[in-house]
Amino acid sequence: MKLIKETSVLKPSCKYFGLFSRLYKSRIPGAVCCDSFLRFASETIILCQCTRNLIFIVLDVTVRLILDCQDEPDNFQHDSQAVMSKKGRFLMKIVSRKKASSGRVREPLVRNMRKRYQLWLMLLPAVVSIAVFHYGPMYGIQLAFREFDFTKGLTGGEFVGMKYFLKFFRSFQFADIIRNTFAISFTSLLLGFPVPIILALMMNQIRNKGMRKTIQTIFYAPHFISTVVLVGLLNVLLAPNTGIISSMLGLFGITGNLLGDKTAFVPVYVLSDIWQHAGWNSIIYLAALSSVDTQLYDAARVDGAGKWQTIWHVDIPCLTPTMIIMLILSMGNILSVGFEKIFLMQNSTNLSVAEVISTYVYKIGIRSNQYSYSAAIGLFNTLVNFAMLMLVNRISRKVSETSLF
Repeated sequence: MKLIKETSVLKPSCKYFGLFSRLYKSRIPGAVCCDSFLRFASETIILCQCTRNLIFIVLDVTVRLILDCQDEPDNFQHDSQAVMSKKGRFLMKIVSRKKASSGRVREPLVRNMRKRYQLWLMLLPAVVSIAVFHYGPMYGIQLAFREFDFTKGLTGGEFVGMKYFLKFFRSFQFADIIRNTFAISFTSLLLGFPVPIILALMMNQIRNKGMRKTIQTIFYAPHFISTVVLVGLLNVLLAPNTGIISSMLGLFGITGNLLGDKTAFVPVYVLSDIWQHAGWNSIIYLAALSSVDTQLYDAARVDGAGKWQTIWHVDIPCLTPTMIIMLILSMGNILSVGFEKIFLMQNSTNLSVAEVISTYVYKIGIRSNQYSYSAAIGLFNTLVNFAMLMLVNRISRKVSETSLF
C-alpha cells in the first residue's frame, strides 16, 4: 500500500475516484448516479485507469531493474535470492523516493551551466534586467536615512536615521494618504479580482472557436489603450453636459461632474480599471483551464453533471491554486496604486480622496526637491507591501498548502 501511495502515476485514478465520490454524495439535481448502469460504467473507468497505472508501475520497475543491473555488472549474482534482495532494495527506494530526493547530492552550478548552457543563455536577459533595474537601485535606499546633498552624492550626506520616517508619520496628511491608498487598493482587489475568473469560466464554455476568438479580442483590446487616452475618454464620456454616460445616468437622477465628485472618484477609477484590464488578466486563468484533464469532464458527464455542476466541481477546484497565487501577488502590491491614472484623474475638487502615496512621493520628491523625504516614504511603501506579501503567503501555506515559497 505504501508503494501505491508514493507512486505518482496512481494520483489521476485517485482524483477520478474522488470526483465520482463527491458527485455521488452531493446528490446533484438531475444527476443519474442512482442508476446502476452508470455506476457500473464509472467503476469500470476507474478500474481501467488503475489497471493501466499498475502496468506502468510494473514496466517502470522492470526497466529500472535492468538498468540497475547493467550499471553494476560486478555485483550481479545469478542466484534468485540475490536478485530478489536487489528487487527488494529497489522497491524500498521507490517507497522512500520523497525522503531520498531531499538528501541527494546536487550537481555543481558550474557543471550545470556547462551542461545546459542553452537554458542559461535564455535566462540571461531576464537576470540582467532584474539585476540592473530592480537590485541596482537598492543602492539608493540609504538616501532615506541621510540628508541628501547634491555636492556629496548619495553616500556623502549626513546620517539622520529615522528622521524622515517620523516626519511622514507625524504629517497631517499621513492618515488621509494611507486611507485613500487602502480604499482604492482594497476596492480594486475586492471588485476586480473575481471578474477575470468569471470571464475565463464563461469563455471556457464557448465551443465555437470563431466566436471565442472574437470575444477574447473584444475583451483584450482595452488593455492596450494608453492611460492618457483612457483618462481622456473618461473626461469626454463623463462630461456633465455633453457626456454620453452622464446623460444616461441623468435619466436615473444621477447628475453632476462625476470626475469632480468625491464620492464618485473611487467607483469611476475602479470600474474603468476593471473594464481595461479584466480581459487581459483572464488569460492566465484560461491557460490554467486549458490544462485540465479532459477525462475529468467525461467523468462528470457520465455522472450526469450539468454545466454549473461541472464548473463548480471541476473547473473551480482546478483554478484554486492559480487563484491563490494571484491573490498573494495582488496583496504584495496593496499600496502600489498606479501613479499615471491617479495623477491624471486628480483635480482640485477630488484631491482630498485622490491623493495616494505614489502621487504624494512625486510631488514631494520631484516638485519640492525633498529627495530624502520621498525616499523614506517610498521605502515605507515597499516594506508594507513586503510585509503583506509574507503574511498572506504564510497564511495560504498553512490553510491551503499553496504558496509562492
